[in-house]
Amino acid sequence: MQSWAEAVHREFVDAGVRVVGYVPDAGHKRLIELCLADKAMRSVVLTTEEEGIGLAAGAWLGGARSVLLMQSSGVGNVVNVLGILKTCAIPLTIVATMRGEAGEFNSWQVPMGEATQASFEMMGVKVTRASSAGEVAPLVAAALKSDQATAVLISQKVIGIKSFQDQTNQ
Repeated sequence: MQSWAEAVHREFVDAGVRVVGYVPDAGHKRLIELCLADKAMRSVVLTTEEEGIGLAAGAWLGGARSVLLMQSSGVGNVVNVLGILKTCAIPLTIVATMRGEAGEFNSWQVPMGEATQASFEMMGVKVTRASSAGEVAPLVAAALKSDQATAVLISQKVIGIKSFQDQTNQ
């Protein structure tokens, strides 16, 4: 059976995605590996999520389709620069793994996890949510066809709950 990450990568290929910006994230680990291995894609590791908006704008101006992979805690870093997507009508697809949901061990993740959807929406980004692995690829496929910035939020139920033990054994 194909994982959601493999299905999403296939959607990226089918949509002609050529640039993938990402901040390293365990929830996106397999998808990042697939994008890095794909010779038709340029995968760019970012220092911070807001760099991804500039990367996407440059790709779009150059005629390339791009996507941005981030964790919900990074959404707070991009709120100010999300305005460029609406103002310039850049149809960026953002795939965000959620933190701060039920079972979260790190209380610092909760506030941004709770504010992620509203933060995107107040800046004009359409939001969809995948609550199961089977929903991820179809939502990403729809987002890739959209003519506006769209974020697909992947529930913590899909990526799994991290624990303090997971963090200390890395």
